[in-house]
Amino acid sequence: MKHAKRLQSLMLGASLLAAGIPSWAVVDSPGGPAVRQLNFHQPVTKIAEEIYSLHTLMLVICLVIFVAVFGVMFYSIIKHRKSVGFKPATFHESTAVEIAWTVVPFLIVIGMALPATKTVVAMKDTSNADLTIKVTGMQWKWGYDYLKGEGEGISFLSALSTPHEQVVDPTKTKNDNYLIEVDNPVVVPVNKKVRLVLTANDVIHAWMIPAFGVKQDAIPGFVRDTWFKAEKIGVYRGQCAELCGKDHAFMPIVVNVVSDEDYKKWTEGKKKEMAAKADDPNKVWTIDESKQRGEKVYAANCVACHQANGKGVPGAFAALDGSAMVTGPKAAQINMVLNGKGGMPPWKGVLSDTDIAAVITYTRNSWSNKAQENIVQPAEVLAARK
Repeated sequence: MKHAKRLQSLMLGASLLAAGIPSWAVVDSPGGPAVRQLNFHQPVTKIAEEIYSLHTLMLVICLVIFVAVFGVMFYSIIKHRKSVGFKPATFHESTAVEIAWTVVPFLIVIGMALPATKTVVAMKDTSNADLTIKVTGMQWKWGYDYLKGEGEGISFLSALSTPHEQVVDPTKTKNDNYLIEVDNPVVVPVNKKVRLVLTANDVIHAWMIPAFGVKQDAIPGFVRDTWFKAEKIGVYRGQCAELCGKDHAFMPIVVNVVSDEDYKKWTEGKKKEMAAKADDPNKVWTIDESKQRGEKVYAANCVACHQANGKGVPGAFAALDGSAMVTGPKAAQINMVLNGKGGMPPWKGVLSDTDIAAVITYTRNSWSNKAQENIVQPAEVLAARK
């Protein structure tokens, strides 16, 4: 069945390509949207199944009401028209009819509300979780911190991994997961209850995976939570579902649901990877070393707002090229990057001391900037945190 569907997609893609339409536009995305998909994603959690069933129930009820109301209306129009000699009845009111059109809709609403309320209550029950993950939305990526359960202490950023040339050049062939692929997916074990604690660094975001039946806002200054328990191993995709700025469309979410054994291997490997990347804050960096690392940090985290040329976006994001903040005393810039200000989010919980020192050094020595205090060491950032 799966192979037949894939073959159908490929044949359709070949036909469209012959017509001048790129074939990548009609290929199913594993764990994401499918070709000619009209209904919800296939549910892989109990909550998603209940949502799917509720959707079907409500649709059937609405369809029955539609057919009944319009059936009676058109029957009356045709059967009781003047051209066939029908004489209209003369009456003022009907107590029975008035009671009926009050009681019947009330009973219908109650019948719809009871199962919906049961599902909503279940959606909010985040107790007895096997794993707790903090999710932080930021323009335009996600931060994940494993707070409780196996994997506690793991922390990483997850951003769009679709090559930039595919986004800006319409002639480039798009891959199957165009705009819904990330560099660091979330990994969770199958059949385990995962609690998500959500917040945001800058504006309102929303974490959504349709196959899980999960959509929860992440709001700056507030903590919201939700949960899921995936019952099927696989890769599941979603996106930020709240308009959060110019790159809102480039903020995908990917969750890998794996077996307990594979999850244990992943946590062990991730912790080793984090330990290998950990830097000694007392190490003294040369300006060239710091600039080289800072350029990578800037490209990964800052370029969307401040632009590659440091000119920013007029009226939205400040320019760094020629900025008095960047060319002035470094203490002020360290504080700004750590704690944020205005539209600038705080980065102290996202970037390491070494990364913050490197990116500040890079900005103070790039474009037309020639700051007198031209290098920042990780130890200075560490001291500013206290």
